[in-house]
Amino acid sequence: MKNQIILSCVCLIFVTGNAQNKKPDMVKTLTPPMAAVKPKQLEKHGDIRTDNYYWLNERENPEVIDYLKKENEYYQQMTAHTKQFQEDLFQEMKSRIKEDDSSVPYLYNGYYYITRYEKGKDYPIHARKKGSLDAKEEILFDCNEMAKGHAYFQLSGMSISEDNKWCAFGIDTVSRREYTIQIKNLETGEILPVKLEKTTGGSTWASDNKTLFYTRKDLVTLRSDKIYKHKLGTDPKNDKVVFEEKDDTFSVFVYKEKSKKYIVIGSTSTLTSEFRILPSNTPDAEFKVFQPRTRGLEYSISHFGDSFYVVTNKDKATNFKLMKTPENATGKENWKDLIAHRKDVLLEDIEIFKNYLVVSERSNGLNKIRIMPWSGKGEYYLPFEIETYTAYTTTNVDFDTDILRYGYQSMATPSSVIDFNMKTKTKEVKKEQEVLGGKFDKNNYIEERIWATAQDGTKVPISVVYRKGIQKDGNNPFLLYAYGSYGASMDPYFSSIRLSLLDRGFIYAIAHIRGGEDLGREWYENGKLLKKKNTFTDFIDCSKFVIAEKYTSAKHLYAEGGSAGGLLMGAIINMAPELYNGVIAQVPFVDVITTMLDDSIPLTTGEYDEWGNPNDKTYYDYMLSYSPYDNVKKQKYPNLLVTTGLHDSQVQYWEPAKWVAKLRVMKVGDSQLYMDTNMDAGHGGASGRFESLKEVAKEYTFLLDLEGIKK
Repeated sequence: MKNQIILSCVCLIFVTGNAQNKKPDMVKTLTPPMAAVKPKQLEKHGDIRTDNYYWLNERENPEVIDYLKKENEYYQQMTAHTKQFQEDLFQEMKSRIKEDDSSVPYLYNGYYYITRYEKGKDYPIHARKKGSLDAKEEILFDCNEMAKGHAYFQLSGMSISEDNKWCAFGIDTVSRREYTIQIKNLETGEILPVKLEKTTGGSTWASDNKTLFYTRKDLVTLRSDKIYKHKLGTDPKNDKVVFEEKDDTFSVFVYKEKSKKYIVIGSTSTLTSEFRILPSNTPDAEFKVFQPRTRGLEYSISHFGDSFYVVTNKDKATNFKLMKTPENATGKENWKDLIAHRKDVLLEDIEIFKNYLVVSERSNGLNKIRIMPWSGKGEYYLPFEIETYTAYTTTNVDFDTDILRYGYQSMATPSSVIDFNMKTKTKEVKKEQEVLGGKFDKNNYIEERIWATAQDGTKVPISVVYRKGIQKDGNNPFLLYAYGSYGASMDPYFSSIRLSLLDRGFIYAIAHIRGGEDLGREWYENGKLLKKKNTFTDFIDCSKFVIAEKYTSAKHLYAEGGSAGGLLMGAIINMAPELYNGVIAQVPFVDVITTMLDDSIPLTTGEYDEWGNPNDKTYYDYMLSYSPYDNVKKQKYPNLLVTTGLHDSQVQYWEPAKWVAKLRVMKVGDSQLYMDTNMDAGHGGASGRFESLKEVAKEYTFLLDLEGIKK
């Protein structure tokens, strides 16, 4: 399925002056905090590792909190000279964003649904209008009011009953992705006293408008492992488990098919899928297994008419194919090919309409949207002319329409939401992202797709954007971003925030390295498990390429990545620190071995098919050879900014904390090393619409300060 990254917003003044080779203003007299050394021996397969900072995982230990606060104080003091610049950048980025903005309305079950923002407010307002956009607005949730008194707030998973009366929704006020589901009566405005705790936030209503299916998490690992059924008017203590996933490498979820005929329970691991279906009008019946799990068999299902359409890798279809099966005979022996497997085309997703099948594909690293009439006549692709774009289907909840809604953007083109008439082949731009300030012109920027050669001869694409007039003389500051894990494709996207770098002379690029699915499923397979190092060497080879082509030099090259991309950052600075002047590692997964050996940590067991299970010595040895924390050594390191969140459930705060503590002892030279811990947030950072810009402003001033750019 598609993994889109869509960031928001808008424009800036061109600022000249790339003060080459100027040292940033630094406070030299401050002594950085040093974490106490408390050696702990960790043994596996006869190998003994000594972890001096293992104690930092004691979240409730006052000494741990004190250390994190000292690191924050050190970072604040060392960057005090950039505080005004941070504020100026924040205001600059915010000024490009349309504050009183709203989404493109979509029609669902007789109501138009809209998400909008009001000027000066951080959180969205969710509303709807009955039958017409001219109808009176009905506010469902004003998150600005709901967020009062909370340092963090997130509303997620709104689910409307078929009679339009009830809305289930999830609230997280900790940033640990543990949501409490509540239910609102949309006719009276009353929020019921019922609270469904420790959930994913997602839920779906049966057709009786009183039965709600939802997903709960394991209290320790936070793995979504149980599907519950709640009846309106009953005590949640009596909610029944309708499915429990006992294999700890799988996670579960529940949803309703677009046709509304079936409730579906999905159970998936990295390599294997299994679904269960239940007619939505018989919520008290038993779910039926669609196709029993078979290791290595991945599939997803979509219902239409009297059939299910199955996107699957069955029969060694590495890049997936589309099959069809009767709804009363769903086992794989009944599946028939509809779109055959193609070695050079990845089939990512489908959208079903009454008269059309729409297929999202990826070829040569580029998004394709294929329109296929059910009549079998006159199929075609939507035309896209450049190579640094992203196109994707968006909200298409209605079967009986010829209108396809899709999104489009490029690295220099603001995002648009487009309604395309598949019959007449005409399109209407419903909304184009506004870049306020009146100074943005996409013609002032150049977009390129270039190809680096990896050490094994593989060609790796890089999407690049920069301001016109830049000379390729090796003196340009250059920020290279990548992720490279879980088969997540990092498509080129527009960011008004990024203009604050581009207009100050930076070149920005995304390296589409192996481990993602950018060039098909094999691209992912060749960057995981015992081939994971391809991800790191690809990034290093992309770095060497942009230096060789004189886009930049090692004095001006910067790297950035978050989460599994933070693992990438940790690996490259161990392997090739001399290539980078600075690195930003956001919520980095850097203590690979210790984390993957601890099955009590959230997500660990479900990750074995991505990284390997270190209980197997083969994987242990391989993971140990690249784990950033285990491979820190006495050498020069680039300037480094590390960010984390105390309540992070994806990458626990202690991974970056331990890494920074070890780097402080081991690194040679006077490079900067900062850790910024958000004591109120988790993996996604701050929750407010504009609060998150303050975090970006910190990162940008770190880069700009290293370049000697002061304003």
